[in-house]
Amino acid sequence: MVQQVSLGLLTKFESAMVPQLSNITKMSKSIFYHAGCPVCVSAEHDILNLIGADQVEVVNIGEDRNRISEAESAGIKSVPALLTPNGNVLHINFGASLEDVKG
Repeated sequence: MVQQVSLGLLTKFESAMVPQLSNITKMSKSIFYHAGCPVCVSAEHDILNLIGADQVEVVNIGEDRNRISEAESAGIKSVPALLTPNGNVLHINFGASLEDVKG
């Protein structure tokens, strides 16, 4: 009998066959970090249209400055950037470095 584990629809057998899937984080949405500049706002609209607003948390670190350290910890170096549910960082069309945003 195949035992179900906490990887959603993957069984213990399937996760053993595909080891990289066993490292999936519990984050269910992507996080789009930006600083509110025109480049960032344009990228935000594109990301929401491509992925879907229900699949993306939008964080304006220009307004919500206490999330800057969270972004840095995730590997964000510049904004706009998208943190995927599995922890990959996609830097998009350079707008500003986090050092510039921190001031």
